[in-house]
Amino acid sequence: MASYSVNQDAIARARRLIDSRQYVLTSTWSEVQPTADDENAYLKSHSWGEYAEWHLGLTDGANDDTKGRYAFGYGDFRRLHRIGLIACLYRAAEWRHKEVELAAHDLLQHLDSTTA
Repeated sequence: MASYSVNQDAIARARRLIDSRQYVLTSTWSEVQPTADDENAYLKSHSWGEYAEWHLGLTDGANDDTKGRYAFGYGDFRRLHRIGLIACLYRAAEWRHKEVELAAHDLLQHLDSTTA
């Protein structure tokens, strides 16, 4: 099983998105989660660093500048999705990636307190 480190740059971007109200509170993740084609299109006009900021997890041992390096996406490359954070939290908890789980939980709490 892969192991992951928390992507601090992604946490910072997610917090900025929340603080600037660039989020969607109600959506269906299977409908808004970026597809491989969406990721490729994004990478045509953005850097790997920008792509990385949309993923809470960094796959340990994977090469930088590859899609396999980045995991636990939480947005659609424009906005953060609340359901994306929930999906990150759920998947991380399911597979016992505690640091990613806690990062997603903290962001979800920040989003919910901001929008309460």
